[in-house]
Amino acid sequence: MRYAPIDPAALKTRLFIGGQWVDGVRGQEIAVENPFTGETICHIAEATAQDVDLAVAAAQAAAPGWARLAAHERGRLLLKLADAIEADTEYLARLEATDTGHPIRDCLSLDVPRTVLCFRYFGGMADKFEGSVIPVDAGFLNYVQREPIGVVGQIVPWNFPLMFVSWKLGPALAAGNTVVMKPSEITPLSTLRVAELAQAVGIPDGVINIVPGYGHTAGQAIAEHPGIGKVSFTGSTNVGREIVKASAGNLKKVQLELGGKGPNIVFDDAVLPAAIGGTAFGIFHNQGQACIAASRLIVHENVADEFLDKFTALARSIRLGDPLDSETEMGPLTSRVHHERVMAYVQVARDDGGTILSGGQRPADPALAQGYFVEPTIVRADRKARVQNEEVFGPFMSVTTFADEEEAIAIANGTAYGLGAGLWTQNLSRAHRVANAIHAGMVWVNSYKRVHPASPFGGFGQSGYGREMGFEAMREYTQPKSVWINVDAQLPPFYRR
Repeated sequence: MRYAPIDPAALKTRLFIGGQWVDGVRGQEIAVENPFTGETICHIAEATAQDVDLAVAAAQAAAPGWARLAAHERGRLLLKLADAIEADTEYLARLEATDTGHPIRDCLSLDVPRTVLCFRYFGGMADKFEGSVIPVDAGFLNYVQREPIGVVGQIVPWNFPLMFVSWKLGPALAAGNTVVMKPSEITPLSTLRVAELAQAVGIPDGVINIVPGYGHTAGQAIAEHPGIGKVSFTGSTNVGREIVKASAGNLKKVQLELGGKGPNIVFDDAVLPAAIGGTAFGIFHNQGQACIAASRLIVHENVADEFLDKFTALARSIRLGDPLDSETEMGPLTSRVHHERVMAYVQVARDDGGTILSGGQRPADPALAQGYFVEPTIVRADRKARVQNEEVFGPFMSVTTFADEEEAIAIANGTAYGLGAGLWTQNLSRAHRVANAIHAGMVWVNSYKRVHPASPFGGFGQSGYGREMGFEAMREYTQPKSVWINVDAQLPPFYRR
């Protein structure tokens, strides 16, 4: 089944500031491209620093009222937004597939349901995030309350735009903050649609402000802005470092979810069919464009040949095609520039002495010639090779083998990243032991790439700091205030006269 294309005339393409759809101050526009056809879907208004100023002013004006609103009322509005997104499932899925190249089967079964679940989770969390009472000196009551930061800036990446909107908006709004959000200029359309739905369900004007634009202008302005108390950024490690530098002006709180080079260890006692299928999902879902992708296969030498024979056969069977076709299992990469980058790594692998076991080229099907496709690629490479240590961010998996558990852990911890990792074994003791030894913010055992709004998401090292999701996210979007009450209203002896 092929789903109907999106009507560009029905799209919201302006900035959303203070409840109004407006052109950018400079009147500039950005072309949004369909990665399957290479054609322009529409043009959106481009936000620059002046537009960010206006958005921050709108968010500041709305902040006191939103923070004062009873927590259960904020939650009720988030739950209404979740219902509206769920009712809009097919349209949002078609929009996301068209804009990102993500197969619609995944948009329908994963992206939209995960978005709905996240808004519902934080809608329910809004009136359940409690403070605490601290046992201190006799005669004093000390309690800690969590207060919203105020205006927060959020910068959303291009790979899962719809889902990441919920990851960032959900906890920020539940905690009582207002938001200035910059979606990627490459994939802004589902974010703008969520803003439209948020306004329709009654979220007050100015609480959510959407300013699509380039990172070096709009993104930089958000990171530097003195009126923003926190910036949450998801993207590359290099840009994350620049965000930290730009935030120093007012010492704003910074939360970074950055790159990864996910190790995926297959021990010789693993259930191979499960490990093969789980590994394929871990690296090829969303064309490998995921920070938590299982991009490094570390397989025991006793089962390496069998695993790779079956895994390469599975990779070659993956159906590439039109993202709006329900039979498509893998779509194009999201942009021409990124496609060129991923293809360049194929040559890097060869230059470093690697062996291309499968893929490494465009598909031969002429029907796919206009799209930014790369065949599922598997490369056997030395553990010191660039493709074993640098984030490719595509359907590109590097392979190495190991002899024992100690070696597997050393390889897994052998990069500067520490986001997600996986391991496959039937030995329960080994599962716990290795999970504890791996330097990563998330470890999956006999699975890969599982996420849930209740479970903290984030990494160590060059993968950033801070957490999305769960109670950890609510802490990220609030600040603690310690209040001391002198219950007896007595001064200490040395103050008495």
